[in-house]
Amino acid sequence: ILTILGNSAVLATAVKRSSLLKSPELLTVNLAVADIGMAISMYPLAIASAWNHAWLGGDASCIYYALMGFLFGVCSMMTLCAMAVIRFLVTNSSKSNSNKITKNTVRILISLIWLYSLLWAILPLVGWGYYGPEPFGISCTIAWSKFHSSSNGFSFILSMFLLCTVLPALTIVACYLGIAWKVHKAYQEIQNIDRIPNAAKLEKKLTLMAVLISVGFLSSWTPYAAASFWSIFNSSDSLQPIVTLLPCLFAKSSTAYNPFIYYIFSKTFRREIKQLQCCCGWRVHFFSTNNSAENPVSMMWSG
Repeated sequence: ILTILGNSAVLATAVKRSSLLKSPELLTVNLAVADIGMAISMYPLAIASAWNHAWLGGDASCIYYALMGFLFGVCSMMTLCAMAVIRFLVTNSSKSNSNKITKNTVRILISLIWLYSLLWAILPLVGWGYYGPEPFGISCTIAWSKFHSSSNGFSFILSMFLLCTVLPALTIVACYLGIAWKVHKAYQEIQNIDRIPNAAKLEKKLTLMAVLISVGFLSSWTPYAAASFWSIFNSSDSLQPIVTLLPCLFAKSSTAYNPFIYYIFSKTFRREIKQLQCCCGWRVHFFSTNNSAENPVSMMWSG
């Protein structure tokens, strides 16, 4: 519920301000699309399976669930990586060079991110790697246990781990460390804090927001990665079901954090949310007060 409501608000704000969006903000929109896509395509099936105490459906639904999770997960990771690289380029470039990152450039980048994610998600379907159930039995993912039992599974998991996890994570860390060093040196050159230009303060706030988004994503997925790699080198039966379930749930919560971060750091987003609340409040007030029997709209609302 938090994921769908929060990211729907982000998308509604983006649509309303579409003509005013800056090119890097398109990546924020793409991240919201990936988060809400994961929530809509995966979470209802996982919740129903949890109530059923067993996976609903057969192999087809398991493969579908794992494919959606892998697709949107890789897309989110690569979007965060692109956000970090663009923030690094903007921070370390002159104003004239930073303007070269146009909306068309970012749109092409987003298209490449989706193609890259789709490629990795489809590979297990065409014979490289496997999808399978989680140890606790109510969701599906990459078959980590195939790491040792199959050369096919070994090569896929190793390649996926390097190209979809390690390299993007290292890129994110390196970019934000570079930005932090650049900002630190710039602030050292300005002795009086009151003389720091508003543009520099805004840049610092935007960078901090991007860092928190990346930290939230990486920290929420770290326990799941640890549990998955435990199952690579040990039998999944060595872990209690609750030990494998909690990291999975914590990883899914990553889709709900970002709208709260935007709300804290972005005055524009707060203002748009308040306008949406006022608009929704006006509509509810209209329907609740104008409830005469002669009004067919109010009759339909009451029904």
